Amino acid sequence: MIRAFVLIALMLWPAVLHADELRPGYMELTEQTAGTWQLVWKQPVAAAPADRPSPPHLPANCAFAGVPDIGIAAQAIIGSAQVECSGTIGGETIAMPDMLGQSDMLVRIAPLDGPAQAMRLTASQPAALIAQQPGTLQVLQTYFALGVEHILAGWDHLLFVIALVLLVGRWKAAIAAATAFTVSHSITLAAASLGFVGLPGRPVEALIALSIVFLAVEVLRLRSGRETLTRRFPWVVAFLFGLLHGFGFAGALNSIGLPEGEVAPALLAFNIGVEAGQLLIVGAVLLILAAARRFAAAAYLPSIRLAAYAIGITGAYWLVERVAT
Repeated sequence: MIRAFVLIALMLWPAVLHADELRPGYMELTEQTAGTWQLVWKQPVAAAPADRPSPPHLPANCAFAGVPDIGIAAQAIIGSAQVECSGTIGGETIAMPDMLGQSDMLVRIAPLDGPAQAMRLTASQPAALIAQQPGTLQVLQTYFALGVEHILAGWDHLLFVIALVLLVGRWKAAIAAATAFTVSHSITLAAASLGFVGLPGRPVEALIALSIVFLAVEVLRLRSGRETLTRRFPWVVAFLFGLLHGFGFAGALNSIGLPEGEVAPALLAFNIGVEAGQLLIVGAVLLILAAARRFAAAAYLPSIRLAAYAIGITGAYWLVERVAT
């Protein structure tokens, strides 16, 4: 069991070292005057492409007014172009070619005579239909998916939740602590996203890494048998650190952007998506712990300690990296 854990950890290590990797691309098509649109887009890439990147595929009744301006900056393809469209683009399709792997792109369409709408493109579904009359349901679906993706791809938040479950180890206590974490990060997520409060991103990221190290140390102290305050009241610790993690969620959400006129539904859907992804992780870890206690009791505590060391070392690495840069 321990050898299997080490093998999995080594396989995941490159991904773990790049915490909070919610870097979706974005595309925005904004109507400036009747029939004239401004198109801008950003597509994250691991390495600069050898050939000139392809621009987005426009709706059938639109065409580029000149050659699109495309460049490479900060591991991303950045482009802009003027677009001319005849008639409405509702009911037409917009697409982004050359999307690979787990990449995704948030698309915002803003016509002059109608509400803006948001949609999400992925490598498996690189095209989307522009709605004639966009509704709130579209925003809810898009931002719910982004919330789930963020918690599952944001390794610093994920390791905090895993360490929290390892610390309490019991269903009721784990659910109570996870609920407290959700409530607190929801507060700061909403407040920071709406501009009521704010903290610099780098100190927040460093403190989030410190919260991971703190929980990892608390997990390692379980073997001593001492009843620490953290173990007695894990929901309090989860609530306090959740306030910090909420600022981290807000930073990621702000980098994506919120749709005008649909801010409240987008916030709600994103937060519910984060919670749904978090509950999946909590349930999975609790099932693994229950199976280990039943079928590999002798390896249970060594495996917990090994996991705590891996989580603590990773958190310490992030802490040093974020303080030093």
